[in-house]
Amino acid sequence: MAGHTKEEEHEGASTSELLIEACRRNNTDLLTEILSTPPLKNNEPAIAALLNSTTTVLGNHLYHEAASRGNYEIIDLLLDQDGFECDPLSRADGDTPLHSAVRWINSEPAAQREFGNALVEMMLEAGSSPRVKNKGGLTPLALVDPRNEGLREAIRRHEYAAMNAGDFVSVEEVRGGKGLVGKRAEAEEEHDNDDDDDDEDAEFSGSDEEERVELEKRRRAKR
Repeated sequence: MAGHTKEEEHEGASTSELLIEACRRNNTDLLTEILSTPPLKNNEPAIAALLNSTTTVLGNHLYHEAASRGNYEIIDLLLDQDGFECDPLSRADGDTPLHSAVRWINSEPAAQREFGNALVEMMLEAGSSPRVKNKGGLTPLALVDPRNEGLREAIRRHEYAAMNAGDFVSVEEVRGGKGLVGKRAEAEEEHDNDDDDDDEDAEFSGSDEEERVELEKRRRAKR
């Protein structure tokens, strides 16, 4: 009906229903309107609690609804909220939103992969875990279409960084070649240096004092 107001449009709908609608339709204006209206306005704990607890009748969280449709803008807005949960589990499959996003990308044409991969990259950067398994025992990586190597590589980088968090290996280090590859190269170089020393020890038996002095000179020169 022409000329109807936003209030009429939302009349009778609960806050939870409006949130679900906003996430399904990528409606950032509606989400912003809800979060900026009392009693939610400027109440970060209340906003986080509502966003994290709102689910559909099928047991999907708001994040699942947005991720399963590739709604980049609404996801970006959700992730900006303090205390927003990045890895809620769906009731049916035990999927995280990252699982949902991968399933969506798999269903899209190949031309959509670049956009989809950027969406997953944003989710990973915001804190979504690539290591959570669903009820079928599958991680998001296990769901990726094998033809989408770009997405597989993006998830692998974050998965490796998460596994090595205790060693302070960041995703940027892995992406820049300073992670696994760099550490391996350093280890090989150190091993090669040790081998050189071992070879010299084998060459000089130590029975001749002059040879031992010469060996020490060569080692000092290397340093």
